[in-house]
Amino acid sequence: MLQWAAASRGIELYYRDESGFCLWMPVEYSYFFKGEQKRMEQTKRKGRRISILGLLQPLTTFVYGLVVGSFNADRYIKMMDEQARQAQQQLDKTGRIRVIVQDNGSSHTYKKAKQKWAQWQTQGLYLFFLPKYCSQMNPIETEWHQLKAHQLRGQMFEHELDLAYAVMDGVKARA
Repeated sequence: MLQWAAASRGIELYYRDESGFCLWMPVEYSYFFKGEQKRMEQTKRKGRRISILGLLQPLTTFVYGLVVGSFNADRYIKMMDEQARQAQQQLDKTGRIRVIVQDNGSSHTYKKAKQKWAQWQTQGLYLFFLPKYCSQMNPIETEWHQLKAHQLRGQMFEHELDLAYAVMDGVKARA
């Protein structure tokens, strides 16, 4: 129903999700000579996780942000406040509301976030929560899979900055 409304230009439909990357990307396949010890060279530093938060409007736009660590409720609210501001401008200009489809992550349903829902709706921003364990219904999940399985597969990074640049290059290559 939401996709139909977006196709008929009745709403602006976005998909939102977060994913993470580590300095040591998993290796799906490796080759070793018979009799040799199997080993994988790794960096000395384990490092911290890089998280990516993306908003996908299929066939139109993909915006994302990177942080070291994870996106907490305060960062989520800040990002959604900006989306609500943009939704208000769009509503005033075109009369179309913005709908963001997302999972039921704890930061999305946190008490402080719930208190903002009514305000966001008055600005033209509506949230649609996917059923639990149905991440396959969010097309942005495919983008994360492609990024991890094709652009970054098997790479080891010395520093979080190197990983962040590789993620940005991977997103650019997928554009």
